[in-house]
Amino acid sequence: MALSRRPPLLSLCLLLFFAAVANALHFYLDTNEKRCFIEELPTDTVVEGHYRALEWSETEQKYVENPNLGILVEVDELETGHNVVKTRGPADGRFTFTSHDSGDHSICLSSNYGTSWFSSTHIRLYLDIVVGSTKPDAEHDRSHVSELSQKLRDLNMKLEDIRREQQYQREREAAFRDLSEDTNSRAVWYTLAQIGVLVATCVWQLRHLKRFFEDRKMH
Repeated sequence: MALSRRPPLLSLCLLLFFAAVANALHFYLDTNEKRCFIEELPTDTVVEGHYRALEWSETEQKYVENPNLGILVEVDELETGHNVVKTRGPADGRFTFTSHDSGDHSICLSSNYGTSWFSSTHIRLYLDIVVGSTKPDAEHDRSHVSELSQKLRDLNMKLEDIRREQQYQREREAAFRDLSEDTNSRAVWYTLAQIGVLVATCVWQLRHLKRFFEDRKMH
């Protein structure tokens, strides 16, 4: 079994915001050989891996796909020794795991090709690992939703206050309009009454003057 080491191509630099990082590389394996990589992961970080294995064909003198070829994937927490993943898959497969504790994690791959100890093969293995963001905090999400709900309730209350204020302003406007119309109506009638009084006064004065001159002629 090959010793654990950290190839430069597979060193994952997790940013403060745990932005997703992807590493792709290929390496070679022989029968019953295991290749391991060390990755430092934060707690509750989702890691997805995709591998594809090709076997060397002496007949074709190139690496070809072999449906009988299988890959064993093992992931362990180095500090606690806890086994996170141990799965056997086809020559082209995927694996996913979530880190339970922060620290170094060993990701090991090996071939389980053949049933005989004397069988030998040479494998080219392509590996693509994506370190995703941390798992969502359900409690934080619930508190955030509650906070949004409270803000929505406050906003609805403010909208209701605005609606009531608008209704009050409309009622005041209607009352002022009615008062203005009533005042204008009274002013019109008062003006008409004044005109009527003036006309009546003029008619009375004319009649009085007419009688006055008639009386003077008679004398």
